[in-house]
Amino acid sequence: MADSTFDIVSKVDPMEVDNALNQAHKEVAQRYDFKNVGASIEMSGEKVLMKANSEERVKAILEVFESKLIKRGISLRSLDAGDPYASGKEFRIEASMKAGIDQENAKKIGKIIRDEGPKGVKSQIQGDELRVSSKSRDDLQATMALLKGKDLDVALQFVNFR
Repeated sequence: MADSTFDIVSKVDPMEVDNALNQAHKEVAQRYDFKNVGASIEMSGEKVLMKANSEERVKAILEVFESKLIKRGISLRSLDAGDPYASGKEFRIEASMKAGIDQENAKKIGKIIRDEGPKGVKSQIQGDELRVSSKSRDDLQATMALLKGKDLDVALQFVNFR
């Protein structure tokens, strides 16, 4: 019998991010506390750019965007938001969405699987994802449960369970 496998990935649906961004843009345009403060949120290339005339306002815009991402089912671990910085008379925050598992986190996940996972479960790094294999499907499901319980720096999804 062939080994059963699944892949561990860290991906974000770009349409869901776009929907969350549009909802945040609408809320920023309509809210009373954002009137006449130059508040805006927009996509510029791969980055989300938030602007306002004070540091508190631009942090509030980030909170609105985060709440919309949560409602759309996107983990905040996928959001890489910078610190507010002054640009002329306004404050800005640049944020981007992380995709893929970097080598450092992939090695960390592989070590967790080796040390704490069921015996006979193997993992191998393939680019920006991990392939986990075992003869037993139950062991693979136990590995998924183990990784879901861990507090890692990346949002994990489990795909291609065969």
